[in-house]
Amino acid sequence: MSTSVDALKHLFRLTDDTGIMEHACGIVPRRQEGYSTDDQARALWVCLEWLDIVSERESGRIYALIDKYLSFMLWAQTEDGHFHNNFAYDRSREAESPSEDCLSRCLWACARLMVRLPDTNRFIAAETMLRQARKYIAGMNSPRGCAYALASFSLLAKHRYPVDYESEVAALANKLVSHYRRHAREDWHWYEPAATYSNGLLPWGLLCAYEVTPNRQWLDVAVESLDFLIRLMTNERGQIRPIGNRGWCTREGRAKWDQQPIDVMKLGLAAAKAYEIVGRSQYYDAAAKCRAWFHGDNDARTAMVDPKTGGCYDGIGERGVNYNQGAEAVISYLLTEAIMMKLTHSGDEAKEHASCVGAKF
Repeated sequence: MSTSVDALKHLFRLTDDTGIMEHACGIVPRRQEGYSTDDQARALWVCLEWLDIVSERESGRIYALIDKYLSFMLWAQTEDGHFHNNFAYDRSREAESPSEDCLSRCLWACARLMVRLPDTNRFIAAETMLRQARKYIAGMNSPRGCAYALASFSLLAKHRYPVDYESEVAALANKLVSHYRRHAREDWHWYEPAATYSNGLLPWGLLCAYEVTPNRQWLDVAVESLDFLIRLMTNERGQIRPIGNRGWCTREGRAKWDQQPIDVMKLGLAAAKAYEIVGRSQYYDAAAKCRAWFHGDNDARTAMVDPKTGGCYDGIGERGVNYNQGAEAVISYLLTEAIMMKLTHSGDEAKEHASCVGAKF
């Protein structure tokens, strides 16, 4: 499983000496829009996934990006351990309130680096940031913040780090289940009264927790809610249709537009994890459909990926595709590609192993 680092060329285009810029006009970075720490954490995640995909000879270019994003996150972490999210192009901090989403995305990027690069000096930076932010976990309550943090500490617990993270795993998983029990109805298997953005994170977090603590309740809620989400996000032709951000989705109805690539990626993330744990082909199929959405199997019947630029279009609206190619979109595309390449590769290895075992007997 190997491909060229050239697949990341739009990530390189959007990244300057400070970090990855948030928006673009076409493919050209919009400096006036500045940077977000969210995007640095997600771009760092992309790089860590693609280290497993590109050749070792080409990995040096990815490490250079990793250092930029990691340095930005270190700079963005405040003295109290939280993370400032929004920065102008001149590196000044823009006014904002602390965000659990930003904090938890940074936790995930740090945890992912600690597991992927445990024997490098970069580990020190990631572990330092995570340790300083850990105190906020007990007070965290937003479902998406809980889900990202839950995935982070589950990953560390899975790899048996000397620090005990299992108390955080149990507390965060039970919070998500509590959200679900409060809002779920016979016709509404969800954690909130509306399904809004990045919905796949919520079942994904519980699935990650189940990997380290096989609590059947966590698995049941994850599977029930993921099945519901897949139904919500599938159109009449069997294609993925992200919930539109112009109105979201409630029991009374759903918005069709505007569709965002990040929502497709998060569904693919959850479906891939469910396939790894439960093994049902329907989850593999759902993850594959998420990848297909980027390549034209969508409501616009248009490929969202521009092979010439390496970028991904920002979304689909009622009048068609938004041809701007910002950070969130390309990050979502590259993560979806990595998810499917790894899922297919692991499936092929499992089939090969089963064949060898069968031959012996």
